[in-house]
Amino acid sequence: MGQITDVVKHLLILNVIIYFAAKTLSFFPPLELYYPGDGSNFKPYQIVSHMFMHGGQTHLIMNMLSLFFIGPTVERFIGSKNFFLLYFAAGLGAVVLRSLMQYLGFVPLNPAVGASGAIFGVVTAFATLFPHQKLYLMFFPVPIKAMYLIGASIAFTVYAGMTGAIMPRVAHFAHLGGAIVGFLMAWFWFKKYNFKR
Repeated sequence: MGQITDVVKHLLILNVIIYFAAKTLSFFPPLELYYPGDGSNFKPYQIVSHMFMHGGQTHLIMNMLSLFFIGPTVERFIGSKNFFLLYFAAGLGAVVLRSLMQYLGFVPLNPAVGASGAIFGVVTAFATLFPHQKLYLMFFPVPIKAMYLIGASIAFTVYAGMTGAIMPRVAHFAHLGGAIVGFLMAWFWFKKYNFKR
């Protein structure tokens, strides 16, 4: 995918440092995101801090690999400022949709951690900008067009979120919220700047 870009590089470094610091240092406040209606545990800073905390090293590694391989292409195409906005807007979209589904009773009021919502936004933006680009899944060395891969991922996310039958501890609606924002922002850039695929 080419050389790593500035915003991606700094996001990778921040995620790794904050994860291990929070795991090893006792003075860190709770970084996970609690349901905003939970007055005793929710703090406004968690809206951002939860994006830099992960449930374990595997969770961290998978998110950072996705950012490392997909992020630079998107950042080079839309620019560093737009990429920074995309990443955090997708993370915010993840918070909004997951909190709404918690309010409606579709999701347990468990705290959430991870950059997955923001990453889903970046990956969905990639598939919107480069729909015919072929990607490889880890452990499945068959090329799949980005639009089919992200389409299948979103369909799975919706099904898993609505049924709760698959990977119930995963914040599926957070992923979906990030994907929606990623698609809308990428589509907006196509319209505004008349990008060509």
